[in-house]
Amino acid sequence: MNQRFRVAVIGAGIGAAHVEAYLANAAGYEVAVVCDLDEARAAAVAATTPGAETAASYDSVLARRDIDLVDICLPPYLHLQAIEAALAAGKHVLCEKPLVGSLVQVEQVMRAAEQAGRAVVPVYQYRYGNGIARLRRLIGSGVTGRPLVASLETHWNRLPAYYDVPWRGRKATELGGAMLAHAIHAHDLLTFTLGPVRRVFAKVATRVNDVETEDCAAICLEMASGGVVTSSVTLGAAEELTKLRFCFADLTAENPGVPPYRPGEGAWRFVARGSRTQEEIDAALREFVSRQESFAGLFEALHEALSGTGPWPLTLQDAYQSLELASAIYYGSATNTVVGLPLQRDHPVRNGWAAFLG
Repeated sequence: MNQRFRVAVIGAGIGAAHVEAYLANAAGYEVAVVCDLDEARAAAVAATTPGAETAASYDSVLARRDIDLVDICLPPYLHLQAIEAALAAGKHVLCEKPLVGSLVQVEQVMRAAEQAGRAVVPVYQYRYGNGIARLRRLIGSGVTGRPLVASLETHWNRLPAYYDVPWRGRKATELGGAMLAHAIHAHDLLTFTLGPVRRVFAKVATRVNDVETEDCAAICLEMASGGVVTSSVTLGAAEELTKLRFCFADLTAENPGVPPYRPGEGAWRFVARGSRTQEEIDAALREFVSRQESFAGLFEALHEALSGTGPWPLTLQDAYQSLELASAIYYGSATNTVVGLPLQRDHPVRNGWAAFLG
């Protein structure tokens, strides 16, 4: 990492985990400022990284000419305005999920980024796990055979105190519930691994807490590859897990015992099936090289892109695909219909899923 980029972290909640990941890549990044309306919280996060200043004004941060990257860790309803302001100020942008509140807004950001000549990188840090990387290597080597079925379980625990944060659990500020704040990661890993979804049938519900947003779901997905997938989601589990299991014609892959917030990592199991031998599976992984994981791995790849030595780790098209699937889930649940993907240009949910949240 020869070039060092100066970062402004906007929001000191999840932003604290981002700062930790920048420190893991300290040769390539300097956190110049942590911005939060709660100045004490900003100061506590800034104190963890050498030389970081604090700010309470986003406009003052954008006016600084020494900032290369604006890292947006704000409540979802603030993302669109914050992204557009950063692009107008000539900054590259990293933004937490969900990126914005509709597919039309994603396209709006695409146009703004193109006009500014800057990148907007969505945050799907779960892609940066050595377990999921091994599975993708096996798929690329051809030893897995065709995908048959997969099952996803996003079973987390959110008690009423979780919603004491004023913007959580409200349609107008969180923009959605478990589909956008929790299961979005498992669904992203699914499409990252097996490719696009062709059809969706889903039912979402609010059954755990007295909030406006959904906290449970049962989803059936048909992949473009022909595989079929079930996704079970709840925020009312006593024991948290994010379980992924993929059954291919020649191999079964799963992530047993992996921490719920790092499902792409850990000691995944890859078991040969049929005529495929375990030795063939092991041989395909023999030269696999581990990299940093989670936010640290994402930021390592982002540095390569900022330096011009690698591709952007994630793009606005990735955000579009992720939110298109969430849109289809919401629409299908509200209308009790099977939803085909990609959505047609005149589909009503492209303007926003808020009307279909129930």
